Amino acid sequence: MLIGFMGAGKSAVGRELARQTNLARHDTDEMIRERFGISIPEIFAQHGEETFRDAETDALRGLQGQSNLILVTGGGIVMREENVRLLRSMGTTMWLDAPEEILWERASRRQNRPLLQTADPRAKFTSLLRARLPFYQSAADRRVDTAGASIADVAAEIASLL
Repeated sequence: MLIGFMGAGKSAVGRELARQTNLARHDTDEMIRERFGISIPEIFAQHGEETFRDAETDALRGLQGQSNLILVTGGGIVMREENVRLLRSMGTTMWLDAPEEILWERASRRQNRPLLQTADPRAKFTSLLRARLPFYQSAADRRVDTAGASIADVAAEIASLL
């Protein structure tokens, strides 16, 4: 189970980890996009964040009982206790992390992050990160620094820990 803040590399590492291990990969954002038939920003705009968060929980519930899988999650999934319990029941939770400046540089490359569509996206980014850090720390079995390593190297490190 891959958790972490936006820009940590969860999606890219998840794809590479699946390639290296031949395990099935599930991505909660992809599952939610498929369920609604629209993009994540459109889900936020049309249905609101709470509906999106409910869909994340539903996606986790749907995966319960499956093992030997790679699960890529959205950055806010750890904000619900139920989600953390579900993640823990599925296996080892890896927190992908990097220094704030690196996370910001990566996250700001994409303009489709609904939570950053504000007058001051950088301030919002910092506020969200600081609020979520304790949740990542408490939910994770392991922390993996993605700052100085390639996607392949991060995936190999995770594979070796599993």
